[in-house]
Amino acid sequence: MDTLHTVAARWGFELSQAQLEQFTHYAHLLTTANQQLNLTRITDPHAMIVRHFLDSLVCARYWGAVPQRLADIGSGAGFPGIPLKILHPTLKLTLVESIGKKAAFLRNTAAALGLHDVTVLDERAEAIGQLIAHREQYDVVTARAVAELRVLVEYCLPLCRIGGRMLAPKGAAPEVEVTAASDAIALLGGAPARIVPIELADDVVRTLVVIEKHASTPAHLPRKVGLPARRPL
Repeated sequence: MDTLHTVAARWGFELSQAQLEQFTHYAHLLTTANQQLNLTRITDPHAMIVRHFLDSLVCARYWGAVPQRLADIGSGAGFPGIPLKILHPTLKLTLVESIGKKAAFLRNTAAALGLHDVTVLDERAEAIGQLIAHREQYDVVTARAVAELRVLVEYCLPLCRIGGRMLAPKGAAPEVEVTAASDAIALLGGAPARIVPIELADDVVRTLVVIEKHASTPAHLPRKVGLPARRPL
C-alpha cells in the first residue's frame, strides 16, 4: 500500500493506518470474490492499487466541497464509491448495482469494512432517477466503466442536484465521446463537460470528465429502463 499512501499524500489526502488497512482488506475481499463473480480483470495487487483505488480517489480532487451525499452508478465491484467512502467516512453513499450477486458483494463488503451510511440499491439507474427520494438529491454522482457518455449522462444527471457534479473516470482520449454527448448533457441540465487529464502512478494516463449540473432535468428524463442504452440521446 506504499504507492497508495504516497500518491494520495501528493494529492493532499493523508490516509491513516486504519484507512490503509481498510484498503488492504478491500483488496482481499475483491480478490476472493472475483473467483466466482468476475468483478475485475485486474488481479495484480499493485495494478489494483493504481487502476482501481487511485483511479477512484482522484474523483475527490474535482468534486469541489466534500459532498454530503454521493451516488455511484453501476458500481460493480464498488469503484469509485467504496474508495471514496473510505477516504471520507462521513459521506452518505448510495451504490446502484442492478445485478443481484454484485449488489450482495457490495453490501457484504461495506459491512466487512465497517462502513456506515452505505445504501446498496439493486435497481436500474433509469428507475431510480424517477423516484422522489433520489431524483436531484445527490451532491455528486459518479460512474466508472459503465457505458459511453451519452448513456451515462442520462443515468447520472437526473440524480444530481442543481449545483452538484457528475464525475466520470475515462480513458486517455475521451474527446470524441464527450463531443457526441454535448447535446444530451445540455438537455439533461448539465454545463459543458470538462476533460481533466490525470496521471496515475507508473505513468498510467487517464482522464476525468466533470459535468456541473446548472438546470433541472426535464421530467420525462431518464426514459424507461433500457432505452438510454438502446437509443442514446
